Amino acid sequence: MTCASKYLSEGYNCAESLIKFYNEEHNQSIPLGLGSCMGGGAGIGSLCGAINAGIVIIGFLKGRHNNTEVNIARDYSKEFITKIKEKYSTDICRDLKANKISCGEIVDFSYNTLIDILKN
Repeated sequence: MTCASKYLSEGYNCAESLIKFYNEEHNQSIPLGLGSCMGGGAGIGSLCGAINAGIVIIGFLKGRHNNTEVNIARDYSKEFITKIKEKYSTDICRDLKANKISCGEIVDFSYNTLIDILKN
């Protein structure tokens, strides 16, 4: 089974890996550069880049186009982060690493969680 984490070994960061794999699997063109600054918790161990990239993908797909539309993207984002926190108790890069969660594991779990919630 091919996973989003395969791109980590090619030099992509966690966020770029998730976006790249999503684009390929779903024939999308979300700019890869959106994830470039997200790796390593935005370089400071903050919100995990894979999780951040999932949120960007949700916004791209479910975000509103003007202020008169209902913001359903927020509900998807909340569900996405909640499922990740239920499994790992955190969404913070430095905490995930301290708990011995590999980047590959969180990239793949984030991707699979994203796909699951987007089915709704």
